[in-house]
Amino acid sequence: MLFKDELKRVLTHDRWRKVNQRLLAKMLSEYMYEDIIQPELVEKADGIMRYELFTSEHKGYRFAAKPRMFDSFDTVPETIEVLKDGQWTKNASAIEFLLDIQPHIPMSPETAGHLIKEFNHTMLADAHLLAKDALTADELTEADYAVIEGEMTGHPWIVYNKGRIGFSYDDYLRFAPEHQKTVRLLWIAVHKENATFHSVEGLEYEALINQELDELTLRHFARMIEKHGGTQEDYYYLPVHEWQWTNTIIQQFPEELAAKAIIPLGEGSDQYLPQQSIRTFTNITNKQKHHIKLPMSILNTLVYRGLPSERTVIAPEITEHIKGIARGDAFLKDKCRVILPGENASLNVNHPYYHSLEKAPYQYLEMLGVIFRESIYTYLEDGEHPVTLASLTYIDQNGVPLIRRLIEKSGLTAEEWIGQLFKTVMPPLLHFMYQYGTVFSPHGQNTILVLKNHQPHRLAIKDFVDDVNISDQPLPELSGLTEDLKAVLRSEPPEGLVQFIFTGLFICHLRYLANILENDDLLSEKRFWKALAGAILDYQQSFPELRERFELFDLFKPELTKLCLNRNRMVDYGYKDGDDRPHASEFGKVANALTQFKTEAAKL
Repeated sequence: MLFKDELKRVLTHDRWRKVNQRLLAKMLSEYMYEDIIQPELVEKADGIMRYELFTSEHKGYRFAAKPRMFDSFDTVPETIEVLKDGQWTKNASAIEFLLDIQPHIPMSPETAGHLIKEFNHTMLADAHLLAKDALTADELTEADYAVIEGEMTGHPWIVYNKGRIGFSYDDYLRFAPEHQKTVRLLWIAVHKENATFHSVEGLEYEALINQELDELTLRHFARMIEKHGGTQEDYYYLPVHEWQWTNTIIQQFPEELAAKAIIPLGEGSDQYLPQQSIRTFTNITNKQKHHIKLPMSILNTLVYRGLPSERTVIAPEITEHIKGIARGDAFLKDKCRVILPGENASLNVNHPYYHSLEKAPYQYLEMLGVIFRESIYTYLEDGEHPVTLASLTYIDQNGVPLIRRLIEKSGLTAEEWIGQLFKTVMPPLLHFMYQYGTVFSPHGQNTILVLKNHQPHRLAIKDFVDDVNISDQPLPELSGLTEDLKAVLRSEPPEGLVQFIFTGLFICHLRYLANILENDDLLSEKRFWKALAGAILDYQQSFPELRERFELFDLFKPELTKLCLNRNRMVDYGYKDGDDRPHASEFGKVANALTQFKTEAAKL
């Protein structure tokens, strides 16, 4: 299939030029932040810095950028020019820029080659987004949570944010969340000798499956197993994504298919929409049913999007631990009323050969399994409206930020709205860290903001299995952890624990929100970060008995280690097939803008 009509509609000259310009602006901003490039400052006037970067004697780039706090930059796309054949032109190419800087950074030809592939995938997706009949900011304020997830445009920091290596073009059109195409999940039967089931206390496998599958489907699946000579009591039912089935499971588990240890059953009857992560699905036939997280062996952003077996197995125990903390703490339960959608059950299937191979590439250890996460809809009260935190940085095709429309409809000023945002989001995150030595990774995708009357109202935090981390300090609150939990949960020194909030939330999300508010004349960057500092100090003043913890986990430290996401792929890790998932690179220090507001934040 040539997709002639689709390509003609999407890939126009003007649109391709625009996606290049936008991506190149993002590259310049983030590469400057991560110290990958060091352009020369040639002029500074009216809050704008003008830079030049020469990559050879005859090739160079010039552009304007607005300096931002946390050592950040906001490059103005329309100002980018490239020197070619002795003339400056605006016809710049993002991939050409990548090749121009490649000899200087140092990046191997192998890495550069793979990156070109990811950049092309990303820009093709960006072109689709520009051609899409996307929701306006006004429409998005009233949209359903599952729909909002599909309107997001990719990781704000990572420049190759829609690489999705493994997807063909037709896979992209069918399965990428921005296309918002519903899917029916495939189901397979896995013999109980080959799989393990785990759940929170009181949830049995039969009850879970009877909730997820209707009676007609269950009868059909039982007949399918009987046709293969088995009995349903000997098998677990497990949903799989069609892409994973046709691209990974058939090829990697042929022995199990031949032995009838795995039996394909067919589609379930419910319709699902993919969330931002591509591999997590919202049931839109019955929104009360679990969200389903499945492995998909595609390489996107930094990692293969599988389900690590050791974390899949322990997911329900992590849920019970996190929820147990909240149930036993009046501040979290009654004051914050934090929502913690639990990973109630999981099924894991280890590959017999890869799991026997010492230091096997991690992608082969997370190919088949499922996590059943509680639906956010089951927690909502009258008038509550959940939105992914990532949506706060959404700007529609008319240049209108969603945050502007939310503020306008809320009846609050921009400063009041942001103050309420921080009073909603920060206290539960801080309390888990300071009181219990436990952090989430509260980036835009993992965090749900529950609005009421378009105002921040409650916080929901999800994805415990991948992103709950604990302190390595001998805190009494951590002494009761089981050995199983200690073996799986990542333990961090004090600054490492702080980084999950500092980098995961402040750097990875809030600095982009602050930039939008500043550019749209809604709230100055200084007032934004001052309000955040004020929210942290308000919490600390409410719990003076935790003073030692505030000093141990210091969010006001003048400098913190700079974690780098683009540098990890480009310079440090590349495209190795290692036995562990790559983590953010550490390079230099970042100036903490909150430090200057520590003493004056209370004046707000």
